[in-house]
Amino acid sequence: MSLLFAAGSPETLLSETDLRTALFGALESLGIRKRVLAIPPDYTRVHSQAGPLTCFAHQFYQDRLVDVLPALGTHLPMSGPQLEKMFPGLPAGLIRTHRWREDVVTIGHVRADFVQQATENIYAKPWPVQLNRLVWEGGHDLILSIGQVVPHEVIGMANFNKNLFIGTGGADGINESHFISAAYGMERIMGRADTPLRRILNEAEEQFCKHLPIVYVLTVIGTDPAGQLITRGLFIGDDRECFERACELSRNINFQVLDHAPKKMVVYLDPEEFHSTWLGNKAIYRTRMAIADGGELIILAPGVQTFGEDRQIDLLIRKYGYRPAADVLQLVESREDLRGNLSAAAHLIHGSAEGRFQITYCTDLLGRDDVEQAGYRHAGLNPMLARYNPSLLKDGFNTLPDGEAIFFVRNPALGLWAWRDRMGEPQK
Repeated sequence: MSLLFAAGSPETLLSETDLRTALFGALESLGIRKRVLAIPPDYTRVHSQAGPLTCFAHQFYQDRLVDVLPALGTHLPMSGPQLEKMFPGLPAGLIRTHRWREDVVTIGHVRADFVQQATENIYAKPWPVQLNRLVWEGGHDLILSIGQVVPHEVIGMANFNKNLFIGTGGADGINESHFISAAYGMERIMGRADTPLRRILNEAEEQFCKHLPIVYVLTVIGTDPAGQLITRGLFIGDDRECFERACELSRNINFQVLDHAPKKMVVYLDPEEFHSTWLGNKAIYRTRMAIADGGELIILAPGVQTFGEDRQIDLLIRKYGYRPAADVLQLVESREDLRGNLSAAAHLIHGSAEGRFQITYCTDLLGRDDVEQAGYRHAGLNPMLARYNPSLLKDGFNTLPDGEAIFFVRNPALGLWAWRDRMGEPQK
């Protein structure tokens, strides 16, 4: 089967009508399917066009689309308003909630020697391959894995089989996957298609999932000069070529390499999308390679009101705070609660500036003591919004009326930024 549809370039503009026509053509080529499962991302990828594509799949298959399983990973289930906004017109009765601690089955393990080689001797245990039972045991004759390819802090480039093994995976697989990448080094991963964790997931799919009727529907999203979202690419297929083509385009349009490192970066977190530091720390992940040593990252976070999406993880973040990697790795060795939740440990590493720059969270929904206990500076939201007004700033470099120079990011989920001398162009 291989590649069913591929279109995209830095100049391409795909409308929703284009997406619908392309998806219908690809699905028509598959022949008759009677029991279809769609796996889109959750609301944290609301800009991915996965919502409309899922609705188009329902239009095509109608009552043969029997299940829609948002790939929550460890995120909170989507609310009713979120479901209605992301999947307008989709019958609510089709939605299934992924419960990452209960609804999974371990279908095998990637061998320890493979994991050790893939991680360059950083991790040497078998990796548990886990899926939601509905994916593994649902008896579907088509599984549509839908989502956006974009630079990512854990896998290098988001989506493809990550949507399955992490998005619908279980506690053990998610915890160990995040920890593997954190220990390996986030800055060695982001913006790359070939990473240790990707090799492990590819091996898992090759070993255990070749019989599953999986078709990937992958978008690449960019922005125009006015900051409006644009669909730049759509790739549909059942093998790695589909993903690799999307990665190539995403690196081209979602990775911005800067000629000099900004001393101050300001990132805005849309309150509809970001309500926790677990999600909002994309502001840190995606800009850390750009910020100058001794600089400051200001995070405008009107909706951030908690740390973790999960109560257990929230408590661990509050207890230990965001720390440099070396400190967290030592804590994992000595503290049983952190060792038992490696995903939280990885998140603490990801959210640290490693002592290289300051991080200021601007929120009125988390108190100063809580924010400072977690390892960040705190500032009140309104004074900072008055100074750094998102409606008056353009993405990229800005000079304020008093002469202060900043670099502004309107949505950190849409890209990756790096200073050229720190990383250079991302590799495959």
